[in-house]
Amino acid sequence: MNTYEIPRNYKGEGRILYIFSTKGLIYTIIGLAIGLIFYFLFSILNMKMIGIGFDVFCGVIGFSIGTFKMPDTKKFDFTKKTGGENIDDIIKRWIKFKRNKNKIYIREDVLKRQKMYDIQGGKIDGE
Repeated sequence: MNTYEIPRNYKGEGRILYIFSTKGLIYTIIGLAIGLIFYFLFSILNMKMIGIGFDVFCGVIGFSIGTFKMPDTKKFDFTKKTGGENIDDIIKRWIKFKRNKNKIYIREDVLKRQKMYDIQGGKIDGE
């Protein structure tokens, strides 16, 4: 009996401590660093347990941003467009969009293709 290798996508398989990918670990550390600000503020007010809770919460938020993908559901318009993409990539694109004052630049060939699509009633030659 022969063995066959099945091709796999090895992207992001460098795991640290089994659950952390490199990107997930970096985002978790960033979240914990942000949570430390709250910890120090609450420790000044003698509420260290609440500060620890905020720190853990920020770490979990950082982990989920760095690890999970946007669910692919057809129910909402937002998830139709972004389904299956990493959450951090979506956040980065949103920041760029806001930085450009809500403008999206489209290349000319894309516009010409869209015009041809509209003119031909939803069909493009060669497809």
